Amino acid sequence: MRLTLDENWTATTTGEPLRVTPRFSFRDFSVRIAPYSGADERSRYLTGTFGSSAWLWDTPDELRFDPVDRELVGAEFQIVSEAADPEDSARVPTTPLVQPGGLRAEEARDFRLEMTTELCRSPGDTVLTCLRDLDVLDEPLAARIGIAPDVALLVQHGTVVGWDLTDPVRYLTSGFAAPDPTPPVPATRQLFTECMDIITTPLFDEVRDRNPAALARLRTLYHDLRDQQEDLHRINALATVIADKVEQHGE
Repeated sequence: MRLTLDENWTATTTGEPLRVTPRFSFRDFSVRIAPYSGADERSRYLTGTFGSSAWLWDTPDELRFDPVDRELVGAEFQIVSEAADPEDSARVPTTPLVQPGGLRAEEARDFRLEMTTELCRSPGDTVLTCLRDLDVLDEPLAARIGIAPDVALLVQHGTVVGWDLTDPVRYLTSGFAAPDPTPPVPATRQLFTECMDIITTPLFDEVRDRNPAALARLRTLYHDLRDQQEDLHRINALATVIADKVEQHGE
C-alpha cells in the first residue's frame, strides 16, 4: 500500500513492523518507538537517519528512516493535551483490524509530519486514538498499519490521518526507561484513567481556576497514587506529573 504522509511525501508499506517496545512518557505526553536509551544515543539516531523530527521549539511527530534501505527505524508521536468529547470518541471505528507492517520511504529526504489535533479516549482508556481532525470520523478507515507492538497508523484514502495506541497503561514509563514488562495491576489502570480525567478534560480548567471541588479531587488522586504499593514503575510515572499539578495549583 502506498501512503501519503505529508502532501507529496510518500512511503510504501512492508511486511516488517518495528520490534521495539513503545514507551509512553506521561510527563512528555508522547509515545516513543525507537532504539535509543539515552540523550546521546538519541542524538546519534537522529544524525544517522532521515525523516520528520523536532527542531528548536517545533515539535511535529517523528518518523525516522534508515538512509540506506529507507526502512522505518523509529517513531515518536505527541499527544494533544485536551481530549475530544465522549460523543466524538465513541465514533472512532473499531475496524478494519490491524495489519502488521513497516514503511519504506520512496525518497531519502526529510519531510514534516504535523502532530495530530484530536485525542479520542476509549472507555477505560484501553485505546488512545489521535486524529488529524474530527472530520476523519465521517468516513470509514481504509486500513490500520501496525508499525510496532500496539501502535498503528490510521489510513483513509491513501493518507495517514492518525494513529492509535492500544493498552497505553502497559507502556507507561519515565524518561528513556523501558516500561515494566509485567502486566499492569487493575489499580494502576483505574488510577491511569483518573489521571487522564484530570489532565485532558475540562476538569483541569477547574483545577487551574482553583475550584475547591476540583482541587480536592486532585489531592485525593495524588494521595491514592502515593498509597499504591504495587506496579511502582508505572505509578511513579503518573505520580510525578500529578505531584507537579498539586504543587502548581493545589497548595
